[in-house]
Amino acid sequence: MPEKTKRVSLSFRARLLGLTGVALMGGLLARLYALQVLEAPTFQQAAVQNSTRVVSVPAPRGLILSREQNVLAGNKVVDVLGLSAYEATLHPKVEGRVAHLLGIPTSQVKADLRNSEYSAYVPTPIGSNISQATALYVAEHANEFPGVTTTFETQRTYPYGSTAAHVLGYVGAISPQQLAKLASKGYAPGDQIGLAGVEASYQNYLHGTPGAEKLIVNSFGQEVGVASKTRPKPGGNVQLTISLPLQRYVDTLLAQRVNQLQGTYNSYFGRYSNDVTGAAVVENVQNGSVLAMASYPTYQPSQWVGGISYANYAKLTNPSSHNPLLNRAISGVYTPGSTFKLATASAALQDGLLTPTTIINDTGHFVIPNCYGSFCSLHNSGGETLGPIDISTAISASDDVFFYTLGYRFYTQQSKFGSTPIQNMAAKYGWGSPTGIALPGEAAGMVDSPALRRKLHALYPKAYPYSTWYVADQLEMSFGQGLTEISPLQMANAYATFANGGTRYVPRIAEGIVNDNGNLVKRFAPKVAGHVPLSPAVRAAILAGFEGVISNPLGTAHGIFLGWPESTYTLAGKTGTASVQGQVPNAWFVAFGPEPNPKYVVVVVIKEGGFGDTGAAPVVRKIFQYLKDHPVGPPTYGLKHLAAGSTAALNAPHHRSVPAKSTGSAKGGSNATAAKSGASSGG
Repeated sequence: MPEKTKRVSLSFRARLLGLTGVALMGGLLARLYALQVLEAPTFQQAAVQNSTRVVSVPAPRGLILSREQNVLAGNKVVDVLGLSAYEATLHPKVEGRVAHLLGIPTSQVKADLRNSEYSAYVPTPIGSNISQATALYVAEHANEFPGVTTTFETQRTYPYGSTAAHVLGYVGAISPQQLAKLASKGYAPGDQIGLAGVEASYQNYLHGTPGAEKLIVNSFGQEVGVASKTRPKPGGNVQLTISLPLQRYVDTLLAQRVNQLQGTYNSYFGRYSNDVTGAAVVENVQNGSVLAMASYPTYQPSQWVGGISYANYAKLTNPSSHNPLLNRAISGVYTPGSTFKLATASAALQDGLLTPTTIINDTGHFVIPNCYGSFCSLHNSGGETLGPIDISTAISASDDVFFYTLGYRFYTQQSKFGSTPIQNMAAKYGWGSPTGIALPGEAAGMVDSPALRRKLHALYPKAYPYSTWYVADQLEMSFGQGLTEISPLQMANAYATFANGGTRYVPRIAEGIVNDNGNLVKRFAPKVAGHVPLSPAVRAAILAGFEGVISNPLGTAHGIFLGWPESTYTLAGKTGTASVQGQVPNAWFVAFGPEPNPKYVVVVVIKEGGFGDTGAAPVVRKIFQYLKDHPVGPPTYGLKHLAAGSTAALNAPHHRSVPAKSTGSAKGGSNATAAKSGASSGG
């Protein structure tokens, strides 16, 4: 290659390399400018995000109050220890340190982290209600506990123990399935949600609106400050129709009666079983307000706070404990026995099968015509013979032969009265369908009928081999036997309907929502569910029978109410002795008063309690004695002391900080309760 050409080529390459270098340098400077100037806000925001953590601050749960504004379910502020699953993977030893500090197995800490619905970067609650000493120790030794936080959260308290436990219900940590449905409504992992009773049915009012805190964290995931916070809004306070003094009295009486009968000997029935249980309801007949509702055996709602232990749950669900979680007042259904005669008498009189003066001769037995066999002759349960009586006397004496006759006459005159006149009247009183009370788990019950027999035969042909409705089935149904099952609340509501003249209300458990000053901000007004049309003459004849249960010497509860001041506080009632094959009968008693303007209806049922008069009526008498001496007043509003209970958590920092000067604390010494179901939090 000529020398001149060679020099030109080298010069070109030098210039090209120079231009390339200049271009690269320019690109580098441009990129540097973009990073440092143009995109600085973006990277600055990312850096801030990497050094902050947003956590939800649960709202204090609303209070549950009695009609007198006593706090039945309140709140307290507790310390909760949490651990970040992400930090635990970076610092494996922290799990053992946390376990040692709380006095729980390391395997439990691992299980809580593994089964948590929380994000790996958000602390999973490990210990609930830990001691202050433990919380301070963690704060002072932060380097030993990377990813560990201690927070202030609210936790449910039940100041009156098991009082009204089945009405109040209990709370637990929200499940992943529930969270998936409720996340859009402001729910977060760890929120407490009602699982039974009022806690569940009024969850939307009690929950509140959570707040948020933006925490500043260092490279070890440790919190070093709070960038910003939004205060949570407490849930609404639910004021119940329940009267606390009355509720405590009814709870005590019911428990005493069940325990008195449990396993004892009776001269007529022999030995009572060890499966005696019971329920009681007191209702205002004028508006459907439930003033007391008791179920026994019962439980402590506080057992669920912070996550129920395996031992407590096993005990509560063990068959030997007789299912204390069951609210027998609304979920228990029982053969009604003679208390069902309300429906039969109402139908017979209102439909014109007989009049108030119609006489039926009680010979002590009723023989089914054209029937052959020992089961064709039915007798009075007490073996008595009353002779010629009207319907009022038949109700007072709970005469079975009289009501067998009514059932048979309806059966043989279906062309005139239809095939189900008694069932139709029972439905008007609300039997066979839920009352609609705002409590979860209410049973519908059922009223025996041809349609029910056909349905059961189709579903369970072996258990119910016959679909035909026989005359004997009609007779059993007419005095409350057969397959009819009614809950205590349904019974109370039916008799309340009769007592007030025929208006059936939806039973009401809550008066409304009150603010922290105790003032009503939302009222749950009484609702009418239906009407029972009874002429004045019909109602008077039935009422005379109910009053005679107590005042007439032939009355089935006359002996129990000897000495009762009938002239000044007139009561009307009905006994029920419901036979159950192979068991001691269930004992019922229902009463209302004082007449002529009744205010209360009281129902007590004792499963396997024997006769209605001796098993249940004594409890009802004592409850009415209490109501006579301590009438239930209207709801109380405007009490100022509620504010501290509902907003306590709002006045405390969500996260505990290290004190300026520590007195020191020994490692361990925790009174923490392991949160099996997630830590308790307000919500």
